[in-house]
Amino acid sequence: MKSEEPAARTESTYVSNDMSGEIHGHSIQAQRIHGGITFNVQAQPGVGPDIRPDEVPPLPFRFINRFKRLAELDAWLGTGRSRSVKVGFGALYGMSGVGKTALVSHWAEEKRDLFPDGQLYVDFAALREEPEGGDVSEAVRRCLRSLGVDESTIPASLADRTRLFRSRSSGRKLLVVLDNVSQPAQAASLIPKGEGSALLVTSGGPLGELALDGARMMPVGPLDRRSGLELLTERCGEAVIEADRESASRLVDLCGGLPVALHIVAARLLTDPGLTMSRLAGELADESGRLAGMSLGEERSVSAVLDLGYRDFSPDTARLYRLLGWLPGATFDVGVAAVAADIDTSSTGTMLKALVRASLLEPAGDGRYRFHDLVRLHALERAAAEEPEGERLALTGRVTTHYLALTALADRSIRQDRLRIADLTALLATAPDPFGAEAGPAPLDWLEAEHRNILDVLRVAAREETLRTEVWQLSEAFTALFFHNRHLGDWRESLELGAAAAAAALEPTAEARLRSLLSRPLMDQGEHEAARRELDTALACAAVSGDLVVRASVQEFSGRYWEHFDLSRAMDAYRSAFELSTAANEGRGAAIAAYFLGCAQDAAGDHGEALITLRGAHAELTARHDLRMAARVLAAVGLAHDHLGEHDEAIRKLDEAARVLRERRATHYEAQALVALAGIKERSAAGPEAVRADLTRALEIYEAGGSPQAEALRRRIEGIGRPEHGSE
Repeated sequence: MKSEEPAARTESTYVSNDMSGEIHGHSIQAQRIHGGITFNVQAQPGVGPDIRPDEVPPLPFRFINRFKRLAELDAWLGTGRSRSVKVGFGALYGMSGVGKTALVSHWAEEKRDLFPDGQLYVDFAALREEPEGGDVSEAVRRCLRSLGVDESTIPASLADRTRLFRSRSSGRKLLVVLDNVSQPAQAASLIPKGEGSALLVTSGGPLGELALDGARMMPVGPLDRRSGLELLTERCGEAVIEADRESASRLVDLCGGLPVALHIVAARLLTDPGLTMSRLAGELADESGRLAGMSLGEERSVSAVLDLGYRDFSPDTARLYRLLGWLPGATFDVGVAAVAADIDTSSTGTMLKALVRASLLEPAGDGRYRFHDLVRLHALERAAAEEPEGERLALTGRVTTHYLALTALADRSIRQDRLRIADLTALLATAPDPFGAEAGPAPLDWLEAEHRNILDVLRVAAREETLRTEVWQLSEAFTALFFHNRHLGDWRESLELGAAAAAAALEPTAEARLRSLLSRPLMDQGEHEAARRELDTALACAAVSGDLVVRASVQEFSGRYWEHFDLSRAMDAYRSAFELSTAANEGRGAAIAAYFLGCAQDAAGDHGEALITLRGAHAELTARHDLRMAARVLAAVGLAHDHLGEHDEAIRKLDEAARVLRERRATHYEAQALVALAGIKERSAAGPEAVRADLTRALEIYEAGGSPQAEALRRRIEGIGRPEHGSE
């Protein structure tokens, strides 16, 4: 006798009881047989024309922000769509973990009523992990099965499968979501045909070819701080965030606004009762362990997410990506990237574009590129794991030499006859000079744009014993920028690194030069005792070196120091510098020493003698076409005239000096001339607007350079026009 118990059967509808569930849109039916033993059978997709798939993954948490992007999607694909657009097509791109899938999933859930015939979903990242790989034909087959096509009737070729998909999607309002697409062809075969349907694609970078098929392109970037805090609040609770909002903001910054990182951080806080936001922020502040801290196991980590894009690269592009993680500096151009990888610029440019398309690099403007902070750490992680020992040092050496050559060429383009210790003849003999080219960059503009990167190179190279010579040579050449743009903190640090490297390399001549230069930013920052210590060491090194020109230079810097404390000693130092330069046949050095001697004479009250000395220095520097130094001397001439009571002549000289210094981009000295000019105008009852204009320009310069004089100058400007300042 046959059993009356029904045979096990498959279902395509959801089953809701304690022994059933749903996997990838297909139901699992729990069956009980003899003895109450239970087993689970995954149901097969249904077959037939009325199947309505619902495959877009749900969001397990409240969606945060992205209101502008949601509105754009609605305008392209939803209720705001133009009637002329029969099938909507949108392509979202951005780095892995930035929240593209979450954005699409939220929009799909909100607009479910627009697609009554179902929602299809294919994750090409998951498909690439399977034996079939990221095959377009396999993706179309899965969509056909989800639309109710029997396996036995699905054609073998991609072309036939694509035609069948068009037929099955015709007359239906479907949403097709293709996640982690890496090739345009993966999307082209799955554009639904039914009017009112839409195709949404996510990819690492902008797949421009999709625009030819009508796709609207949407970049998706990291969350801003407010939205990142909102996400953490949603996951951790408002009370937790408000209890330590500063640490919460720090966590958002450390995560770089990347939603996947924020979710992992939130999960760590929720699952570890002893972990506070402050402790976690402190842990993640250390770059070396940041990615490891953004992990809940090997498969649930920021590294695993970023690996998705990395694994798709060719071996050469993957290597370039790894090496760029080691690159000192926040930004880089094609030339620096090529040097880092020791390859030609043509292939480097092609590979950089591939990294941009994958959203693992972003253009920084002016032909430069930069990493998102977490992407850079991922590149570092891959480099440490995959690059041979010694490659990082080799890269640092190549990049340091590259920047040394360019900085030295820029320095020489600005002023050819400046005192230099480094002999770079061999290095520069074969280096093309971009600053000498007809359409080349202005050397000061290039130095200013690159100065943060050059400082980073110095910091990294200074750790390597084998690069001591390159470090002090680069520090010396780099000073050309700071003579014009007074970034005092950066100037000081670069010279400290260079002087230490010269000392370690046993180069007393270089050490004397760099330590005497270092006294300048130290004095500008008001640290006179520190400046005195550097000058004492410089004097000793110069004596050991026996170089007359270097000895003269150190004496000149010593005079600058003594001007603050003992004018007699300052003038003695300047006379010594003048005599040593003359003995060494260094006319420019002698003229500069004479300039400082004239300033000291004027300060000591010997104004007539000062004018004679200063006019001689001005004539010598003008004859040498050193217009910057000649303008500095002219400003001193103006001050001497003022001290002699010749105020109109003083104003003319200082006004001309300020103009030339501005043209020569010697802004620090322009500011000094303007402050002096404003003082004379103020005493001569000039209008307050003329005085305010000069001082305001000087304040801009001081603030940009971090000068401690800025605050006093600001107060002085605020007082202009008050009775005690001599004008109404």
